[in-house]
Amino acid sequence: MELPGRGTTFVRRLAGPPNAPTVLLLHGWTASADLNWFTCYRPLAQHYRVVALDHRGHGRGIRSKAPFRLEDCADDAVAVCDVLGLDKVIPIGYSMGGPVAQLVWQRHPERVSGLVFCATASHFLTSREERLGFIGLAGLAVLARRTPAQARQWLTEQFYLQRRSETWEPWAIQEASLHDWRMVLEAGRAIGKFNSRDWIGNVNVPTSVLITMRDRVVPLRRQVRLFEAIESAEAFRIDGDHDAVVANADRFVPTLLRAIASVVERAT
Repeated sequence: MELPGRGTTFVRRLAGPPNAPTVLLLHGWTASADLNWFTCYRPLAQHYRVVALDHRGHGRGIRSKAPFRLEDCADDAVAVCDVLGLDKVIPIGYSMGGPVAQLVWQRHPERVSGLVFCATASHFLTSREERLGFIGLAGLAVLARRTPAQARQWLTEQFYLQRRSETWEPWAIQEASLHDWRMVLEAGRAIGKFNSRDWIGNVNVPTSVLITMRDRVVPLRRQVRLFEAIESAEAFRIDGDHDAVVANADRFVPTLLRAIASVVERAT
């Protein structure tokens, strides 16, 4: 899909029932729309119109020489809605998609009828170890800007795809190989800088928070703090790690459906 003045991205659409609410699926870091949400598409489409896009640098998302910004991802998502003629949507953000969904509400509140956050937080960096990790990502992002494309592809194969080739299906490996790793690394740096604690409490639309109880990427305490910061938010717990949307789909998908249904009921 061509987004006027922004670039070309990939958008997955499922029609859903007539006049059903639209859910806008926002994927996590180093994923794509399909890698993140493929277990959810068919169940969601039984109840809702579904729109999912690849974020900048991820999968078949927009390519840009400009530094990666989460704000641009939020504006891209709204631009997709403009092209599709969608007035209001329910953004559903997973991991990095959580900050993108938060920014969609902050920057375009008139387009949001509700919010669903999954395995995410209002901030991602507090400890010394985390700061050092994100400083490393920033350095790698700078290096990737100056490294020939062939070398970047070699790094991708060595440090990312090779580790997953034994457990991932071929389509998933192919999907991940499409990333622009300079932009993905810059996305990691942007996540480290993100902090919505000063304004997330102002969210005034029905909100559900899916908390992955055994998450080793986004600590449980931060997910809980996001839930506690939003007045009248409803919590839904998943007995799973950060990849619960895939690894524990049998539990995650029904819980996601309940979380969305709660938002729709409260919104109407």
